[in-house]
Amino acid sequence: MKAMMVLVAAMAAGVTPGAKAQEANVAAGRAFAVEVCAGCHAVLPGEDLSSTIGATPFQEVAETPGMTEYALSVWFQSSHPTMPNIILEQDDMRNVIAYIRSLDRRP
Repeated sequence: MKAMMVLVAAMAAGVTPGAKAQEANVAAGRAFAVEVCAGCHAVLPGEDLSSTIGATPFQEVAETPGMTEYALSVWFQSSHPTMPNIILEQDDMRNVIAYIRSLDRRP
C-alpha cells in the first residue's frame, strides 16, 4: 500500500516510473550530427561549406544572432520542405542542440 501511495504521489508530481532528467550531451549530439546530418550539412567546427546547397553549416547556425536553445527546439520540431522528414527523439534533439550551441565561437 505504501508503494502505491509513493507511485501516486510521484505521478501527481509529474514523475513517471523510469523517468529521469537527462542533461544534454554535446558528444552524443556531435556523434548524431555526424551520422545523420552530415550528409547535407557541414557539422564539424570550422567547416564552411555544406555538401547540399542551402543546407546551413552548423557553425553558422550556432553563430546566428539571437539563436537560442528554444529557437533551435522550435526549428527542429517544424517541417521544412527542403529537409527529409527526420523525427528526432527528445534526447537526440536536446543533444544536437547542445552540440550546435557549443560551436558558437563568439565572445
